[in-house]
Amino acid sequence: MRNEDKVVVITGASSGIGEATALLLAERGAKVVLGARRLDRLEALADRIVRAGGEAAHARTDVKRRDELAGLVRLACERYGKLDVLVNNAGIMPVSPLDDLRVGDWEEMIDINIKGVLYGISAALPVFRKQGFGHFVNIASTAGHRTVPNQSVYSGTKFAVRAISEGLRQEAGDKLRVTIISPGIVRTNFADGVANPEVRAQLAATRDKLAMPPDAIARAIAFAIEQPADVDVNEIVIRPTAQV
Repeated sequence: MRNEDKVVVITGASSGIGEATALLLAERGAKVVLGARRLDRLEALADRIVRAGGEAAHARTDVKRRDELAGLVRLACERYGKLDVLVNNAGIMPVSPLDDLRVGDWEEMIDINIKGVLYGISAALPVFRKQGFGHFVNIASTAGHRTVPNQSVYSGTKFAVRAISEGLRQEAGDKLRVTIISPGIVRTNFADGVANPEVRAQLAATRDKLAMPPDAIARAIAFAIEQPADVDVNEIVIRPTAQV
């Protein structure tokens, strides 16, 4: 399956799911526009795609800043003349027991995981309406289906992503598509941001035992994007076979 000439903006593109998605979609013919905070990694990824024969643009993007997300969407439109897909992928997971009172981490998760998605929607929705086509792919989590100890705030942000996405789908009409991707445990560096040593060790052990590679999620995203325009894959829940 291919994505010739589709223009896809990806946030959180410098590593993990975002990086894997950029590589896969570019390989399948998409023009990818990459945003993340780590400019050096973005530059390396864009160069890798171009050297492999793909097309890529990039800009340093902090999804906590509405103007930077607007700029990323504008870059896609100016460089390639349209925007087909926005993958709202950027997210963080500094989980902890509520008793640790890590209020700063709570606020950061709300700012990135929820407001970052909303800022992406605010940037792309007017473009999609004007074009008469477009596709939002919002990355949630299995934590947006089931809450467990130590992950209540993170889980709350992912429940919110699912609620916002479903509301957007119902409002979108018959020209715009909305897909929620809810991954289980993925082999990324998500545990590195966890301050509580016991929780961090537990997460790392589970990841090392069970986790899927990021390209498993990239394939799910590609599947949703590659459907005909009159087919909207509303949600994909994808987890390791051994994950409870």
